[in-house]
Amino acid sequence: MGFLAAIRGISESRAPIWLMRQAGRYLPEYLAIKAKSSFLEMTRTPEIAAEITLQPLRRFPLDAAIVFSDIMTPLEALGIEIAFNPGPSIARPLRSRAQVEALALREEIAPFVGQALRLVKAELPAHVGLIGFAGTPLTLATYLIEGGGSKEYAHFRRFLRSDPDVVHLLLEKLTDLTIAYLRMQSAAGADAVQLFDSWAGLHDEPTYREFGLPYYLRIMDALAGGRAARMFFALGASHLMSVIAEIPAEVVSVDWRTDLRLARQYLPGRTLQGNLDPAWLYAGRDALAAEATRILRSGLGGAHIFNLGHGIWPDAPIDAVAHLVDTVHAFQRT
Repeated sequence: MGFLAAIRGISESRAPIWLMRQAGRYLPEYLAIKAKSSFLEMTRTPEIAAEITLQPLRRFPLDAAIVFSDIMTPLEALGIEIAFNPGPSIARPLRSRAQVEALALREEIAPFVGQALRLVKAELPAHVGLIGFAGTPLTLATYLIEGGGSKEYAHFRRFLRSDPDVVHLLLEKLTDLTIAYLRMQSAAGADAVQLFDSWAGLHDEPTYREFGLPYYLRIMDALAGGRAARMFFALGASHLMSVIAEIPAEVVSVDWRTDLRLARQYLPGRTLQGNLDPAWLYAGRDALAAEATRILRSGLGGAHIFNLGHGIWPDAPIDAVAHLVDTVHAFQRT
């Protein structure tokens, strides 16, 4: 059963594998589509998004597909204008209570994502999993207040301290959006949904407990008992493992900074996912295989889904990806 077994906590003789950002920028067939379409066109056109989602599955015997989209996609349902140049850019950053209070959730949230999921599901073999995803409220708030990407996220961090009540109001609205969005993806055929906390590493534990944990609990509780398994990934969050342990996700992704054996101490009984540093794809065949094998050994003792510790890089060698998939599939866990 591979991926579909692992997300339910079943430990099998072979670890399944998929790669974060596997659909996209390192593949020439993706670049051919990108040359003709903008990023927004690619994400908003179900047929194109489905084709991009399936491209890596045609090259590699991966155990799951993740829908081609972006964590910012559902924000338009709150009336927020988003551009990509190339990273996300917010035309009018949220810097006041009045702006946050004016946000109203529309009934329909990114229906094209659901359509893409249904198209992909119809094409996938029964044993290959399908993953949907969303950004966490705290990560989305980071972009909405900052206005885009940043090294220090100074506007956001200042606002967090100067107007915490407004931030909580924003997080409440983003949580409602995320619940509805992930429920839609589950209904459209996703076997698992992953919540990405891309900027978790900005925060100390007390801040994360106040502005992250309560909202993640609400989301996970709202998804409990649904058809899609719940997955959680926080980047740069080694210092937050005790908080992450309180989030009721069936699968916890771990970035490359945390050894899986340590993560399993915090997360007994959970499926772990990860955690090869993407830089190892440039190390050469033997070194790559050795590091992948080390991680596979670290993942013993429970269910493990092999993955990168973050997204694949745009110039990742395709031959290295193929060698990694073969190495993981050849490793016998029992």
